Amino acid sequence: MREDLAPALRAALPVMLGYVTIGVPCGVMAAEVGLGPLVAFLLSATFYSGAGQFMMASLALAGTPVLSMVASVALVSTRQILYSAALSPYLARAPRPLAALFAATVTDESFGVNLARFAGDGTWTPERATLVNLCSMFSWALANALGAAVGPALAIPTAVMSFAMTSIFVCLLVTQSWSLVTAVVVAASAASVVLLKALGLGSLSVLLGALAGVAAGLVAGGVRREGEPRERA
Repeated sequence: MREDLAPALRAALPVMLGYVTIGVPCGVMAAEVGLGPLVAFLLSATFYSGAGQFMMASLALAGTPVLSMVASVALVSTRQILYSAALSPYLARAPRPLAALFAATVTDESFGVNLARFAGDGTWTPERATLVNLCSMFSWALANALGAAVGPALAIPTAVMSFAMTSIFVCLLVTQSWSLVTAVVVAASAASVVLLKALGLGSLSVLLGALAGVAAGLVAGGVRREGEPRERA
């Protein structure tokens, strides 16, 4: 496992640094709800959903009923189904406990890092992928605990907090190996999210936009394969 730690840390470092910038504001919001540093750390290390934690804090401050909060967060978290479908072939031969730990700790950003590594790096293993997840998780949990400790003393502009999460996805996109299919997925997802947001679908637009991007990518990939010349027998 030691030989896997260094490659995993290098792969996870951009996500870990990004999590600090958004984890501290999330912890500040947790403090406003009434959570202390230890509770914020434990919540972040078990529930471990940036969008879900921001949503929970915002809904709690707005006085939303608990059942409505649970339903809203569960709906946003259904995107994990897509991650499981995409990564399951690479974890098929992994030990069950390791696969379970990996599945419990994958997030949007670590999913992007690991999928790219699995697809383009023959040395990438489930052990390294799980270490990426764990390193990212602990950086997120520690940042939340720090934010809860300093509390409202940090006056972070809302615009900065909003762009911090977006910037992580921008960095992940820049490091991708671009192709026609990749461009179609990005364009379809972005256009769908913007359109659905304009229609007032709120957080649901992220899930539907992701599904639209996946569908567009499947279509583009199928068209591209059909257009390629077939090998002669």
